[in-house]
Amino acid sequence: MFGLIGHSTSLNEARATARKLGYPEYADGEFEMWCVAPPQLVEKVTVTSPTGQTIEGAYIDSVFVPEMLSRFKTAKRKVLNAMELAQKNDIAITALGGFTSIIFENLNLLNEQQVRNTRLDWERFTTGNTHTAWVICQQVVQNAPRLGIELAKAKVAVVGASGDIGSAVCRWLQRQGVGELLLVARRPQPLIELQSTLGSGRILELNEALAEADVVVWVASLPQGLSIDSGSLRHPCLMIDGGYPKNLDSLVESEDVHVIKGGIVEFWQDLGWQMMQVAEMANPKRQLFACFAEAMLLEFEGIHTNFSWGRNNISLASMERIGDASLRHGFRALGLELVRGAQLAAA
Repeated sequence: MFGLIGHSTSLNEARATARKLGYPEYADGEFEMWCVAPPQLVEKVTVTSPTGQTIEGAYIDSVFVPEMLSRFKTAKRKVLNAMELAQKNDIAITALGGFTSIIFENLNLLNEQQVRNTRLDWERFTTGNTHTAWVICQQVVQNAPRLGIELAKAKVAVVGASGDIGSAVCRWLQRQGVGELLLVARRPQPLIELQSTLGSGRILELNEALAEADVVVWVASLPQGLSIDSGSLRHPCLMIDGGYPKNLDSLVESEDVHVIKGGIVEFWQDLGWQMMQVAEMANPKRQLFACFAEAMLLEFEGIHTNFSWGRNNISLASMERIGDASLRHGFRALGLELVRGAQLAAA
């Protein structure tokens, strides 16, 4: 069985979801109650691959909301308790979605392996970052040419380049043969180390990179108060919003600037679940985060191990392996045609 650990996008959204799922005590609870509330296994699902293989899975709500990010102890407890619940339900491989993965890495939860009477088995968990990185690269390679952007001559800015996903995207796109990589991140030293490892790439400030880039890959959360001058961007420009939450499209207003929600895949048929409705997917019956899909793929392939783990451990070989499995089992990266189709359906 595979597992998915997620959360709501806000306290208000969490309350509304709790009411729909029949948890009135949560729906009416104040913020402090949510801070101490335990995780809940809220949904089980059956998934069938085009190969005919069928697997079972479960969705665990960590009962975390982004308003808790400033409370480090609370955030750590939420993630660890959700992992404990997955392990107690004998789930073979579980993906950490949304902020749960970020919290795990940034707060170094590897030092917090003991949860009450349970010693967490790291082999049962994956961040899903390898599949996310592969999907983002597919979104660049498949959609840039549709806008007339020739990748062999294009400048591609990677914002958050020194992170786990960002560095993997850089390595993949370098091998793909893009014109030039523009490297952007908050801390300079990791960027210098990445540049040295790549043997290429130019380190720039954010505004400088945005002005030059034909393609922008965002794999970092947007800074608070950030504004983007659409007039300063290249036209056309392709932007892949691979951060969390995905709100880049609200900052860009131009017909020649195309924003795709990065790291999202669409399954080949409807999935009988409700969980993606809270994630504001355009087609929640079929679309899901690539990190979640990684857990499904590992279950399909019988790979019960922490396939994505730690920082800067993603290899091109592992991206190819999970990418092949993704295509074989009926997933495809969200692209311009899927975005436009969803927009037309909504209209």
